[in-house]
Amino acid sequence: MLRIVDTRTGHLVEIPSVSRHLLSICVHPPVSDAGIGMMGLRALLVGDVLARTAELHGLQSRTFLTTPDLPHEQAEALDRAMSALGIHPPATAGVHHPNGALCDAAADVHVHVHAYETAAQDEVGGVRVDVGQVVPATGDSGAPGLLDAFAPEGTDPLAVRMLMLGHAYRTPVTVTGTALEEARRRLGDWRRLVADWAQEPSRPVPADVLRHAHAVLADDLGVPAVLDTLGTVAARADVPAGAKFETFAFLDRVLGLDLAREVGRRHRAAT
Repeated sequence: MLRIVDTRTGHLVEIPSVSRHLLSICVHPPVSDAGIGMMGLRALLVGDVLARTAELHGLQSRTFLTTPDLPHEQAEALDRAMSALGIHPPATAGVHHPNGALCDAAADVHVHVHAYETAAQDEVGGVRVDVGQVVPATGDSGAPGLLDAFAPEGTDPLAVRMLMLGHAYRTPVTVTGTALEEARRRLGDWRRLVADWAQEPSRPVPADVLRHAHAVLADDLGVPAVLDTLGTVAARADVPAGAKFETFAFLDRVLGLDLAREVGRRHRAAT
């Protein structure tokens, strides 16, 4: 059973709310004259993680982005930013698109940014999920190069994803250089460990780890607890290297951090 807090009531509710096996998610990012900024990207990230979690729990899902028609430059910038952050591209469901009707009362979940009003937001059905705002230390930007301040050329933008995932989705995030550097370091360390573990015989994911991960994800999308779990597994002496590899690879299906990126590379570099 997958549950999430409905912002309207403050209560955990089961999703999907009807007995079927397809989860419909509509993301409603705020749009300024400069396009969709980091707050909108965080809403898209939460929608992406929710879809990945649903699929891990045996549900098919479809995600839609509700937005007015963006200028070509802004639309391309949004596509680049979603790709850089590992966000699976949603279908568009704006007023001029045939998918628009799919984001009405029939949708299971509507993802909004907290404190940003959207048209007819209280008239739709389904669960409302409010995502906390995200602000860089120097102020937010919706410019076409909106990821540049967080992930300059030559750095890994998935560190931004990792930083966001380390906070409960409802919690506001202030992105600082120190926090980003810590996320980059942790991501690099985990990738090196995964590459080393991959050279050992495969072992199954420990049953207790699997149960805990499923439980925290099903309980209001507890992704920060999953990151903590991975840190614990990495340090456990009683878990074989092959089991650590399978654990990280399995949970990366939700995290989307490309944790197996270095598999094979380190071995080739050593030879």
